[in-house]
Amino acid sequence: MNAPHPTALARQQLYSDMAPLNLTPLWEVLHALVPPQPASPCHAALWKYEQVRPFLMRAGQAITAEEAVRRVLILENPALRGQSAITQSLYAGLQLILPGEVAPSHRHTQSALRFIVEGSGAYTAVDGERTTMRPGDFIITPSWTWHDHGNEAAEPVVWLDGLDIPTIRFFDAGFAQNDTSKSQAVSRPEGTSLARYGHNMAPVRHDAPFGATSPIFSYPYERSRDALDRLERDAPVDRWDGVKLRYLNPLTGGAPMPTMATFMQKLPAGFAGQPWRQTDGAVFSVVEGHGEIEVEGAGAKNTFSFGPRDHFVVPSWHTARFKSAPGCVLFSFSDRPVHQALGIHREERLS
Repeated sequence: MNAPHPTALARQQLYSDMAPLNLTPLWEVLHALVPPQPASPCHAALWKYEQVRPFLMRAGQAITAEEAVRRVLILENPALRGQSAITQSLYAGLQLILPGEVAPSHRHTQSALRFIVEGSGAYTAVDGERTTMRPGDFIITPSWTWHDHGNEAAEPVVWLDGLDIPTIRFFDAGFAQNDTSKSQAVSRPEGTSLARYGHNMAPVRHDAPFGATSPIFSYPYERSRDALDRLERDAPVDRWDGVKLRYLNPLTGGAPMPTMATFMQKLPAGFAGQPWRQTDGAVFSVVEGHGEIEVEGAGAKNTFSFGPRDHFVVPSWHTARFKSAPGCVLFSFSDRPVHQALGIHREERLS
C-alpha cells in the first residue's frame, strides 16, 4: 500500500489544525455550493384528499380549534420531514374548523394565504373586516395583521394554508402575538376591500393598507373561473400551461404578497401539455376535474393522477408536464416573487 502523497498529508494537517478556529476549505465544497444547475433536495409528492380527510376529521375529535390555535395537518415534503416545510422556502397545511368553532385572533410576521378546499359559510377576519369562505376562494392574511377564523355554518370547512414560514425562519425574522380577545371586532362591512380596490379603481386618497401586500384580501373563485372560461373560449391555449392567470396586487401590478405568488389555471379537455421547469417550487390544489402530472428530477420520475381537492408539489427545477382528458382547474402558489426580487428566477419551456 502506497503512503499518502506529501501534499495530501499537508492538506489534512492544515484542515485539522484550523478546525478549532471554525475554518473550512472552500475548495472541498465549492461544487456543492455552486452547482452546475439547481439541485433541490425536495421530492415531488401527492396528497390524495380522500386519504387525508379522515385524519383531519379525527383531529377534529382529538383537539379543539381553540386549544390548537390552528388545527392544521402539515403537508411535509418527504425529503424534509420534521421541518414543517413543503419546499425549502414554503409551508403548506390543511386546516379544519368545525361548526361553532373560532380559531382565536393573532398576528405574525409570516404572510399567509388561504385557499378554500371544502365547505362554505366559515369566515376569516383581517383587521376588522370579515369575508365568507367558499370553495375556490383565495384569501390573504397580510404580514402582522390581526386575523381570526370562525365557522357559523352547519358543515366542516377545510382550507389550504400557504405560508412563507421557512423563508422567514431563514432570515431569523419571525414574530407572533396573541390578541387579548378571541375574535376581533368587525369595523367594516364585508366586501369593503373588494369594492375599494377590486374593480380597476382605487380611492383617490389612500395609503396601501397592508404595505407591500394586496389591499384585496379575498379573491372570489367565481370571478377567477369566469375569466378562465372566457379565455379558454376566446384566446389561444398555451401549450405548457393551458389557460393560466396570476393574481395581482392592484396597486402595484405585482404579486399579491411580497414572498408568494398565486395562480389559477384551467387545462381544457384533451390537454396534453409540453414539459417545463422553473426555479420556484410550486404547490398545487386541485379545484375541479381530473388529470395527471409527470414530474422528473433528482434522478426520480413520478406520474401523479389527481382529482378534486388533491394537493401536490413540484420542487425547484424539476421537469413537469400536465395532461387532462376531461379538463381541470388548478390553484397554485410559489416563492416566485423572492426569486424575481433577487434576480435569480429562471424558467424553461421545453418541447
